[in-house]
Amino acid sequence: MAQQQDSDDDMDGFYDKFKTMKYKNGFSEDNWEEEFDAIPMFMKKAPEEIDPKKHPELACLQAIIHDEDRPPEEQAKSLKDEGNAYFKEKNYEKAILSYTAALKKKCGDQELDTVILTNRAAAHFHLGNMRSALNDAAAAKKIKPDHLKALIRGAQSCIELRNFAEAIHWCDEGLKVHPTDKKLQEMRATADKHKRAAERDARKAKIKEKKLHGEKEALLAAIKDRGIKLLQSSKPHKRGSDSEDEDEGSSAAISQLRLDGLSSQDATGAQVFLDEQRSLHWPVLFLYPEHQQTDFISAFCENNCFTDHLAVMFGEELPPWDADRKYHSQNLQLYFEDEEKETFYRVNPETSLLQVLQHKRCFVKAGTPSFIVLAKDSSFLKQFLTGKKIRGV
Repeated sequence: MAQQQDSDDDMDGFYDKFKTMKYKNGFSEDNWEEEFDAIPMFMKKAPEEIDPKKHPELACLQAIIHDEDRPPEEQAKSLKDEGNAYFKEKNYEKAILSYTAALKKKCGDQELDTVILTNRAAAHFHLGNMRSALNDAAAAKKIKPDHLKALIRGAQSCIELRNFAEAIHWCDEGLKVHPTDKKLQEMRATADKHKRAAERDARKAKIKEKKLHGEKEALLAAIKDRGIKLLQSSKPHKRGSDSEDEDEGSSAAISQLRLDGLSSQDATGAQVFLDEQRSLHWPVLFLYPEHQQTDFISAFCENNCFTDHLAVMFGEELPPWDADRKYHSQNLQLYFEDEEKETFYRVNPETSLLQVLQHKRCFVKAGTPSFIVLAKDSSFLKQFLTGKKIRGV
């Protein structure tokens, strides 16, 4: 009896002491969320890298999932579940890896493979990999033609790929087995609307292209009728002869009036065009080698003379780079260069642009006639023309 009393006294002493002790490993108000998040069952998100020391329970579960001793079907299902967990966390890249690993198990369960393929298609879809999503949806449909999610995902992928006719085909296949499914009905209506719009835009583009082609053909015909020659290449073709009596059409550098011979190299994109009166307007470049300057006229009418433009360009206000005030309209000489014959042809400013372009040694390069402008009687003019062949137009 005395022994029992001593035992009770010891227990009472332990309880009294226990009440004053703090449990060091327990949860506190400050750390309970962190502690719960370390338990696999309560984790909100799986860690990127699983450290067995930090997350022993999670490492154990992962080992179970990837246990090669289990039947392939069990392994595939575990990997599918792992992929689903990643998918819910919107970690689509890892979800795809898990689904792919599941498919590699080749478990033989067609129902399971269909689900895994459809899930992987969804992950690809959310990553913007529409072609891969479509391929997975097609593979799932091949296994199970009536699988609704695969049919929906395939149609969605086709719409994103702007393959509207194929999207309609997917929807029609789905509606045969799921005639009341609203998602398929809505997607079919959307795909049909986009298909009609795309076809309408294609018709408009074709009409516009045909019109532009007709305008280009008319433009080329007008250039050809005037005897104007276009250069296909900026590099001159050396023939080793200086005779002006040679047939200008035999030059290998002359284009056969192709559309690309009219492409201007100017940053404005200006091109020759025909106006309503059937007159040609050319983009023209003036070069001032003495000062390394240029002027660009985007629309020089073929019937206008050079003086018409020079009087405006060098009228009352001379260009700021002309420090010597010598580049005024009455004190200028114009030339075009025949690079093939290494000859400069002097242009009378009173002549029209058309007259100059019709000269048999004048070639239009890159759709833009160009002319060299020099000041009369200047030392630079004499130096620039020294050793060059000079002819009149």
